[in-house]
Amino acid sequence: MVAKKRNFLMLLMAGVFTLSTTLVSCKTPNTPEKAAVAASSGIKTKVLRIGYMTAADITRNRQVLEKRLNPLGINVQWAKFTAGPQLLEAMNVGSLDVGAVGETPPIFAQATGIPFVFIASTKPATGEGTAIVVHKDSPIKTVADLKGKTLAFQRATASQYFVVKALEEVGLKLSDVKYLNLISPETRAAFIRNSIDAGVISDPQLAEFQRTEGVRILRDGKGITTQGGYWLAARSFVKENPELVKIILEEVNNVGKWAEAHPRDVAEIIARDAKLDIPTLEKVVKRRRYTLRPISDEILSGQQKISDLFYEQKFITKKINVKDVALSPEEYTALTPPEIKP
Repeated sequence: MVAKKRNFLMLLMAGVFTLSTTLVSCKTPNTPEKAAVAASSGIKTKVLRIGYMTAADITRNRQVLEKRLNPLGINVQWAKFTAGPQLLEAMNVGSLDVGAVGETPPIFAQATGIPFVFIASTKPATGEGTAIVVHKDSPIKTVADLKGKTLAFQRATASQYFVVKALEEVGLKLSDVKYLNLISPETRAAFIRNSIDAGVISDPQLAEFQRTEGVRILRDGKGITTQGGYWLAARSFVKENPELVKIILEEVNNVGKWAEAHPRDVAEIIARDAKLDIPTLEKVVKRRRYTLRPISDEILSGQQKISDLFYEQKFITKKINVKDVALSPEEYTALTPPEIKP
């Protein structure tokens, strides 16, 4: 009888030890087993460095990447940037792996040799979130009236392409205006000081200006052909971590579908960083698109036309082939989640 009790106690202790070990392993994200799983599935990095813009990023706020990647032993680090050129420069110096930008910064980045590749495209917005604005009492009534006037925008961003196309509609070139290369906060400050005749303002600042600053819109981006934006990654990062790239795109697109269905909730998230009222931000959200498209020949062809335009107008000194920063169709098939459709 004593022997039976002893055996029972030993089995019980073994069971408790096994259960404790299981619980500990469940709570520890960086186990060798999970790291091995990550490595075998096309994930070599232990840290994902991802960039986002100042106006906030709903993927970051909803922590979906952390929930998906931390159990694989991957730490997610976010870096904030004021615009696409700054984000791409961080990628150039090796301090960033992945990020999202507009259509224009990749052209200037490619022309200067920054080693990135397109991994997905963001769907074009309505165009109403970017506009050339003047003060309500300005004598400038139309875009044509900008000839010889001071116009501020940030060079090498989507604002530059928008300005070129808006001026082209009325028979003007960028050389017909006195343009200042100012980042968005500087353009806003210059506009408030009345030290420029006109400025290109984008959401969320544009929505705020429309509500508070007494601006008049000369032309917004509606109807001007746009590529949308891009998710980019360092080429070496994609080569070593194709499965991780696929996870990133899947989660970003899932958040995008949720965002497009819940503009009020997204406005509340953005409000934490943007410090603007919810109704203004809800207007901003409804002007945007958050879901993704796969990189296709059609998208690359459209991007090539924009780069050719910039070369013809001497905005870039080197003629580029956009396909040089694209992956092969087989690589895109491997890293693009099936739910992301053209």
